[in-house]
Amino acid sequence: MTVGLLALQGDFAAHIKIFQDLGAKTHLVRAPRDLEEIDAIAIPGGESTVMSRLSERYGLFEPLRARIDEGFPAFGTCAGLIFLAKHIEGASQTFQQTTLGVLDCTVARNAYGAQRESFQTTLEVKELGDSIPATFIRAPKITAIGENVEVLASWNGAPVVVRQQNIVACSFHPEIEGEHRLHQLWLKNIQGRPE
Repeated sequence: MTVGLLALQGDFAAHIKIFQDLGAKTHLVRAPRDLEEIDAIAIPGGESTVMSRLSERYGLFEPLRARIDEGFPAFGTCAGLIFLAKHIEGASQTFQQTTLGVLDCTVARNAYGAQRESFQTTLEVKELGDSIPATFIRAPKITAIGENVEVLASWNGAPVVVRQQNIVACSFHPEIEGEHRLHQLWLKNIQGRPE
């Protein structure tokens, strides 16, 4: 299994280490041709508007959207969740951000506060059977989900880890604490191996 890391911007290096520690090969994705080298893609935290603009500039946006729509597995954290989401709450004429639109949810950018309001907590995640550390940094809030989206974890009543068929996404940064169990859950899910 080769996991591609969208490496246009964001904290892809921490995800590379986690996937490699879990036995997956990794490949940096910066151009459409890189999609041919991978079996799945992880989209890291960072700045979702920059990811969107750079993926369009490098011709990666449409091929990536099409692949995920066809069932290509995707994993997104924080800004990666925003980039995967179908809708962004509060989008206006003055601020338009293009998303891949492949995950049937609505997100509100930076809804958990500004940088100085970042926080850590622990979450119970369905199918993991134990709590995991979660670091929220200018994190998006999932405000609505489609009927085919499963909530795997919530915080203060809002979904923070969701799964829709081939896609798993979370509002926070599991990689900051070196937390690997969400990555592992996603890999096992897409490889068809039992937990």
